[in-house]
Amino acid sequence: MIEAAHEPAYFAGENPPAPGQLHEVAAGVYWLRMPMPLALDHINLWLLEDGRGWTVVDCGLHTDATREAWERIFAEGLRGRPITRVVCTHMHPDHIGLADWLCHRWDAPLCMTQGEYLSARLLSAGLPPTDTASMLAHYRLHGADPAHLQELAGRGNFYARMVPSVPHAYQRLVHGQLLRVGRDNWQIIEGGGHSPEHASLWCEARGLLIAGDLLLPRISTNVSVFPIEPEADALGRYLRALARFTALPAGMRVLPSHGLPFTGAHARVRRLRIHHAERLARVLQACQGQACTAADLIPVLFRRELDAHQLGFALGEAIAHAHRLWHVGALRREFDAQGMARFRVVERSSGETVDFEQVAASAAGL
Repeated sequence: MIEAAHEPAYFAGENPPAPGQLHEVAAGVYWLRMPMPLALDHINLWLLEDGRGWTVVDCGLHTDATREAWERIFAEGLRGRPITRVVCTHMHPDHIGLADWLCHRWDAPLCMTQGEYLSARLLSAGLPPTDTASMLAHYRLHGADPAHLQELAGRGNFYARMVPSVPHAYQRLVHGQLLRVGRDNWQIIEGGGHSPEHASLWCEARGLLIAGDLLLPRISTNVSVFPIEPEADALGRYLRALARFTALPAGMRVLPSHGLPFTGAHARVRRLRIHHAERLARVLQACQGQACTAADLIPVLFRRELDAHQLGFALGEAIAHAHRLWHVGALRREFDAQGMARFRVVERSSGETVDFEQVAASAAGL
């Protein structure tokens, strides 16, 4: 399954705009970059000319630094025209954090898919099963170390701090819908796995895809299982979302939420499938002859030191990979005396050998 790494072509150059600045990547389509105080230190946002106003795609974290960058754009980049619509690709804090502030500031509607909007409302309010106690119980079920659980408990509701409020009303986006922005139609392409109903935007006339987090040029997007849908096949949903991008033209230009605008989307999708197939093969190997918790699989999937924030993502990914193989019948799930979920390779008839790479490739859609 090993192939040469995908090398994207960066059609908009390799020098991103500084916070508060605009970079035009196509006529009337502007690239903004906002800082984040995390290992992933930035998010790309998009500003689209929309008749007498502007449509914003994604908002940035709820931080003073992001607000200051937006204030500079308001003063210097909007050319006296208002923001008339705020689109959020999904409910993660770096995408929706300042949505309420932007919508109130400009009296503009919020546009999202229903699954993303309602999830944001639940998480921002800290309602079960999206609260800290539910997350800790979920991680405990999958074998998280007590020290890790204690550290996570000390962080409290990180989401509510990053998204303290969400607009009380929204305009619903649905898969296949055409969103008119200026003279262009942008088609909504829904995809799950990374979040409930992530919306990417495809403009056929421009050959442009605003991909959000579903298709990134270098890093692989996080795919996790959460307590609100504890038996989900999140990785399967994500892989099906990737298939929707391969139905689009191979030469399209991709505007991702992290990294640089790029071309070569079909090759990148294949590289991501190979990446997940290799990880699935490692999980199968680890679960042969022994029953592993998802926490046991973290060092199998991640061969670097992880901090507490990264460990939460890593455990979610480990659950997602184990669940993918469980859903296709390659692993079985059992519960030990402590009530922890464990996964073991399904036994075959006597003398039958299992090609783990072939099983993993099939599960990854290769």
